[in-house]
Amino acid sequence: MTAPTPTRVHYHKSTRELELGYANGESYRLPVELLRVYSPSAEVRGHGGDTAVLQVGKKDVGLQNITPAGNYALKLHFDDGHDSGLFSWNYLYDLAQHQTAYWENYLQRLEEAGASREPTSIQFKQL
Repeated sequence: MTAPTPTRVHYHKSTRELELGYANGESYRLPVELLRVYSPSAEVRGHGGDTAVLQVGKKDVGLQNITPAGNYALKLHFDDGHDSGLFSWNYLYDLAQHQTAYWENYLQRLEEAGASREPTSIQFKQL
């Protein structure tokens, strides 16, 4: 299935959500934490097989920038320094359509690992 291309992309900084709007009137808000922990990068997904790396401590992650990647994807620049994944329109639409299942899977994996969404260190930003 080929996903529709968003006609509107908006970052809600206060709630840390990426909103995608479509020509048919659909609109989805994706938490930045969900986008970060499901980044399509090799750093997160691994290099094949069962090598995915569980992302922990990402509860407060936000976006610094969003840049287009051709006519097919967005590059999200997270404020924790991660920026190596390209989020295709198909992938973003899949995350939007199934975000509850993805979120529940993430929380279950955290619990099984004895890990937390909470950052493990003091967060600061350079001025």
